[in-house]
Amino acid sequence: MTRLLIVGPQGSGKGTQGIRIAQAFGVPAVSTGDVFRGAVADGSELGQQVKAIIEAGDLVSDELTSAVVRDRLSQQDAAGGFLLDGYPRNVAQVMHLDEFLEGRDEELDAVIELVVPRDESIARIARRAAEQGRSDDTEEGIANRLAIYERETAPILEVYRTRDIVDRIDGVGSLDEITDRIIAALEARGLGRTAAA
Repeated sequence: MTRLLIVGPQGSGKGTQGIRIAQAFGVPAVSTGDVFRGAVADGSELGQQVKAIIEAGDLVSDELTSAVVRDRLSQQDAAGGFLLDGYPRNVAQVMHLDEFLEGRDEELDAVIELVVPRDESIARIARRAAEQGRSDDTEEGIANRLAIYERETAPILEVYRTRDIVDRIDGVGSLDEITDRIIAALEARGLGRTAAA
């Protein structure tokens, strides 16, 4: 059983690394964006609530976000562990996740913090915008998202540091170098990869 959380600012590569690490450890990568899209696609009651909020251009509340993630983590493929990406994104959601895991007599095994200098994050996002034609990746939009990360998400790392489960990983280098650093840190905690990886 491996229960992981990956955290990093926009442009840190956490989406890409999250998928690679989840595959290496044989657990599903659970990204909040994917979970929302899945809930909307399956037309569940939760999904309809999420759809209405997103279509109105509003942010999904902590309570509803937590309910959607709890639902996803209760699915069979997550019984042997998971890697969370994008949740919890603030201290209130950390408390929701703790409550859910405690109810299952579980806890997070490790939190992977991808550390990337701000100018590197901005350069990567700008490159992605050029390659994918993403209209939300303006300089102003990027700066705003990084500010939200620093204000709301960075404090969750302090909570997890007091539990001694945060591994700070240098997020600069090739994809393989960064993946190797993460796996080495997790293995140093006694978390083993699946035989197939």
